[in-house]
Amino acid sequence: MSHQSDLIATDIDAYLAQHERKELLRFITCGSVDDGKSTLIGRLLYDSKMLYEDQLAQLESESKTHGTTGGGFDPALVTDGLKAEREQGITIDVAYRYFSTAKRKFIIADTPGHEQYTRNMATGASTADLAVILIDARHGVLTQTKRHSFIVSLLGIRHVVVTVNKMDLVDFSEERFDEICSDYRQFASRLDLPDLHFIPISALSGDNVVDPSESMPWYKGSTLMNFLESVYIGSDRNFEDFRFPVQYVNRPNLDFRGFCGTVASGIIRKGDEVMVLPQRKTTKVKSIVTFDGELEEAFTPQSVTLTFEDEVDCSRGDMIVRPGNVPRVANEFDAMLVWMNAEAMVPGKSYIFKHTTQSTLGQVDSLRYRVDVNTLHRHPAPDLQLNEIGRCTITLSQPIYFDAYRRNRSTGAFIVVDRISNVTVAAGMITAREADKSSKLAPWEVEAKVDEGSSSEVSVVSDSERSARLGQSPATVLLTGLSGSGKSTIARGVERALFDAGRTSIVLDGEDLRRGISRDLGFSEQDRSENLRRCAQMARFLNDNGFICLAALIAPAEEVRARAAELIGSERFLTVHCDAPLTVCQERDPRGHYQQASEGDLPQLPGAGAKYETPDKPDLRLNTAELSVEECVEKIVELLASRNLIK
Repeated sequence: MSHQSDLIATDIDAYLAQHERKELLRFITCGSVDDGKSTLIGRLLYDSKMLYEDQLAQLESESKTHGTTGGGFDPALVTDGLKAEREQGITIDVAYRYFSTAKRKFIIADTPGHEQYTRNMATGASTADLAVILIDARHGVLTQTKRHSFIVSLLGIRHVVVTVNKMDLVDFSEERFDEICSDYRQFASRLDLPDLHFIPISALSGDNVVDPSESMPWYKGSTLMNFLESVYIGSDRNFEDFRFPVQYVNRPNLDFRGFCGTVASGIIRKGDEVMVLPQRKTTKVKSIVTFDGELEEAFTPQSVTLTFEDEVDCSRGDMIVRPGNVPRVANEFDAMLVWMNAEAMVPGKSYIFKHTTQSTLGQVDSLRYRVDVNTLHRHPAPDLQLNEIGRCTITLSQPIYFDAYRRNRSTGAFIVVDRISNVTVAAGMITAREADKSSKLAPWEVEAKVDEGSSSEVSVVSDSERSARLGQSPATVLLTGLSGSGKSTIARGVERALFDAGRTSIVLDGEDLRRGISRDLGFSEQDRSENLRRCAQMARFLNDNGFICLAALIAPAEEVRARAAELIGSERFLTVHCDAPLTVCQERDPRGHYQQASEGDLPQLPGAGAKYETPDKPDLRLNTAELSVEECVEKIVELLASRNLIK
């Protein structure tokens, strides 16, 4: 191990220089709950002698009160430091631990296994080079194992080692190990995991963790520690496409202007020609400055300061690239989203999108599909709930400079932040367009294609697909009542409430219809009946296409209302009676109808010259003289929810 080097005693400077040159490997442990992730990390640290004596003494003491090993030494307590974690014996938050050997330095992210903390697992995996996926030998491949494997593949982690843990509880059975490996390979064949390995271990007793297991002589492969020390990650980073997001402009005096940031990908050298986006101005690199002095070249993931030979406008949020190798510049793109918030993702809602060093407003235009982590099948959905993953189309208020995530993890990733709470609600990975031949499409990104020789018949969108996409079942709500009872105002209020909730509705107002398709109609009983018939036909068409229709008409005749319900379908027709006394309606008289009726210009106005038949059994009766518009809107929304028409 690193601290056992003879250089520590003879030449401490040489030892520190040697230690600094070691390659750093970031990896995560993930899998289902109670598969032994924290125990494995504790065992790695213990066997690599990276725990101090006082830590060991404290762990031995706490193992008697908080441990899950019957009073014996519990390695899981090394990382499970939160009180709630020790009480429940689970991992909740991501715990980072550092250790080193003679060959490498390591940063471990111990991620939780519970489904409700999947967002924490995605956070830990976002910077990892390798994933250790644990599987309990007793239980095999579980749903959470598949979920974490999918996220590992989605986040572009190329190296995966599946450790079948707790082999001691299945008598170190080779048959059980082979069975689990076969099940996992069958599932992983649909993922993009190019470097996949399997190791049988017992984290609690240390079998095949650091030292080979005497209990499993049938296993001839590497131990986990040896694999971590030897796995090659040098080719994982993108050294082809130079991308330098500007984080800060350093201007300490009149003689120096430097542009600070981290090299996201690629290599840059003094004298290289570069271009600044979005201005697209070109210049040459004058110097590459660091705290320790100037460099001849810099590469990912170094943090440096670049200076230019020319005065070029460049500020935070801009990106420095090579003129012949420019990322995509657009404000619209497709992305896979991992939703991390208890409040569902609502298409059309405005969020803050943070990409490299840029922050801009934007929205999810549409959710194309949600991915089932068990089958990897795609399903239409109206929104994304906590821990769900889906492909979306996103539009931003200003362009960003990006690559497909599978080509460049730095410029292809972003996070989504709620504008009000400032909470990170999602992590996103930009997907490659099919026309972009330079980026390989992940299996879940490939769109199904119709063979040229197959039928060209267009697929019909089913009612269930519309319902899943819109998050609602179609219905027509007829708001009926006297003129001035508040029908149109309430209908518009319901439309706004449904829109804010991510639902889709349309208002059909009787007065608006008379300015268009019903402008040939008068106000006789027959003409009012025809106006409602035309409205019902439109409402039926809108319902057939998945919309909720809010029809605001006087509709005075009960028989005509019944015919409208029959035309639309009684199962999706609701009647709301806006009940207000005639005197209140006359005082309001928003459109001057009662004034016209008193002057003889509108002799057949229901309630003032003509009969209005009150609905016998409306689905909802609203006393609009006593209830506010907000209260009426709330009651109609509650009615829709109670009938399972909206979520």
